[in-house]
Amino acid sequence: MKAKVLAKELLSPRLYRFDVEAPRIAKKTQPGQFIILRVNEEGERIPLTVADFDRDKGIITLIFQEVGASTELLAKLEPGEEILDFVGPLGQKSEIEPGIGTVVCIGGGVGIAPVYPIARGMKEAGNKVISILGARSKDILIMEDEMRAISEEIFITTDDGSYGVKGFVTTALQQIVDRGEKIDRIYAIGPVVMMKSVVEATRPLGIKTIVSLNPVMVDGTGMCGCCRVEVGGETKFACVDGPEFDGHQVDFDGLRARQAMYREMEAREKDHVCRIGLGRDE
Repeated sequence: MKAKVLAKELLSPRLYRFDVEAPRIAKKTQPGQFIILRVNEEGERIPLTVADFDRDKGIITLIFQEVGASTELLAKLEPGEEILDFVGPLGQKSEIEPGIGTVVCIGGGVGIAPVYPIARGMKEAGNKVISILGARSKDILIMEDEMRAISEEIFITTDDGSYGVKGFVTTALQQIVDRGEKIDRIYAIGPVVMMKSVVEATRPLGIKTIVSLNPVMVDGTGMCGCCRVEVGGETKFACVDGPEFDGHQVDFDGLRARQAMYREMEAREKDHVCRIGLGRDE
């Protein structure tokens, strides 16, 4: 189905927020799920985790970084223009329920966007939400106001110390642990190296830690196999079995090795067009 861009905002250099009119998708979307879009006939399929949704207004909010040919094409759209294909919701929803207790929601970089609906859902379910937001510097930190509104407490870390605590998200997490806070569950979404760091910090503490492997998704249907990952000794696909998994069961070393396999192709992305799902005999 086609979807109209209703609003566009440049959050920081090459980082955009789009509000998209998609009432049927907004009606069914749950925290943790994603959509797949294709800008035009020549565009590639792009999986993007939903950053927000408004069922009453029929709006899906996306936050994405312009990193290659496909996202560059998406970033050129203006309000009033249409996205050719907009499909979803896809993936398994987050396990949100009352009575969990204290939930720490950790977002790193663009990962703050998909962690927001999870944190909001946990808050609405009656759980205590503590949020940790991480960014390289203050000027690229996103969604601080939105996260503050649904968090009982919020910690901000920056790599360069330009805002909040100088350090990484694990620095703030350690502060929470050291003060004796009983943490019942952690959600961590961000770069793979960040999620691995959080998992290694929580493993000896026995705190259930959920990670979202949306950074490794490509096709979004399980057909391409690019997001194949070992979880608890079993082969899973992030797009159809996830994107959320028990972080303590994820083979992060294998996952990072798989990411490295595609770096050369990513560097040549402007010369490559993925034809999976385009329905062409080419």
